[in-house]
Amino acid sequence: MKAILFEEFQGPLQLKEVPDPIAKDDGVVIKVTATGLCRSDWHGWMGHDPDIILPHVPGHELAGIVESTGKKVKKFQVGDRVTLPFVCGCGHCPQCDSGNHQICDHQSQPGFTHWGSFAEYVAMDYADVNLVKLPETIADTTAAALGCRFITAFRAVVEQGKTQRGQFVAVHGCGGVGQSAIMIAKALGAQVIAIDIHEPSLQLAQELGASYVVNASKSHDVVGEVISLSKGGVHVSLDALGSAETCFNSIANLRKQGKHVQVGLMTGNHQHPKVPMDRVLADELEILGSHGMQAHKYPDMFQMIEKGLLQPQKLIERTLKLEDLITELPKMNTFSNSGIMVVDSF
Repeated sequence: MKAILFEEFQGPLQLKEVPDPIAKDDGVVIKVTATGLCRSDWHGWMGHDPDIILPHVPGHELAGIVESTGKKVKKFQVGDRVTLPFVCGCGHCPQCDSGNHQICDHQSQPGFTHWGSFAEYVAMDYADVNLVKLPETIADTTAAALGCRFITAFRAVVEQGKTQRGQFVAVHGCGGVGQSAIMIAKALGAQVIAIDIHEPSLQLAQELGASYVVNASKSHDVVGEVISLSKGGVHVSLDALGSAETCFNSIANLRKQGKHVQVGLMTGNHQHPKVPMDRVLADELEILGSHGMQAHKYPDMFQMIEKGLLQPQKLIERTLKLEDLITELPKMNTFSNSGIMVVDSF
C-alpha cells in the first residue's frame, strides 16, 4: 500500500510503498477513505511522543470501510463504514470497565503506538470496543474531522465542563479543537468568548457562534478583557492551544467556582506551567483535563449532528491528496490554517 512515512524525527516525509497491514484476531483492517491532519501529528513527527518507533506512519483521525476482520470480531463485518476515537481502549482494564476508555491503562493510538492512517489501509485492535458505525448522513470527510479535535472538544465542553445554557465560555486558541469547542458551546446555549492571535481564525470563530472575540496579539490584558466581557469571569474556560500562557490565562479568567479544562497538549517547556494556585484555592476553581472521548459516547454527538445542532463539516477548510502531507505536516505548528484539513484522495 501507499503511505506517508518518516524514518527519523523531524526528518523528510516520504510517500512509499509499504506492506499491507494484517488484522489481529480481535482487530480489523480499514480501507481509509478520509483522514484529518492535526497538530498532534506534528508533535509525533517532532519526536514529542515516546511511544513512536521508527520508521513510522502518522495519522489518527480517520474514516473508512472495514476491509478484513479477525476471527474474534463480532460487531463489525467487511463493508461497514466506520470511524473511531484517536484513543482506543483495551476493553478489560479497570478504566475501561468503568466506561472510561479514553484513559485506558493499555491504550493504543493510531499514528502513535502503531502505524496510522496516512496510508491506504490501517489496522486497528480491539475492534468491538473502539469502532463506531457511521450513519449514512455523515460524510467520510466529516467523520475524519471528528476523530480527534471535535470529539475532544465535545467531551471537554459537555462532560468535563458541564456547560449550561446562558453560561460564559472562553476558548483560548481557535485552531481545530478551539473552533469545535466554540460550535459545541454555542449549540448548548452558552455565550462564547474566542481568544486567538490570528485574525482569520477569530473571523471564523464569529461565524461559528462566538459572541465576542479577543485578539491576544493586540490586547494589553487578555484576562482583564475576558473578565469584563463575561461580567466577572467565565464559568468554563478551555485552553485549546496548549501553552504556558494560554493555560495561565484560561485559569485566571474564571469566575468563582469556574472550571478550567486543559485540552491542548502541553509539551516541551510548556509541560509544567505556572498556575495561579492562590485563586484556585480562594475561589474554589476546578482544573480538569480532557483526553479524547469514548466510542460508546459517539451516539450523543451523532444525534446533535443529525439534528443540525452541530455542523462539523463547516470546520473543513480544504481537502488534500495523500502526497500533500509531505509539505503540509511540517507546517502544522505555524497555525496558518483557520480550519481543518482532510485527506480524501489516496
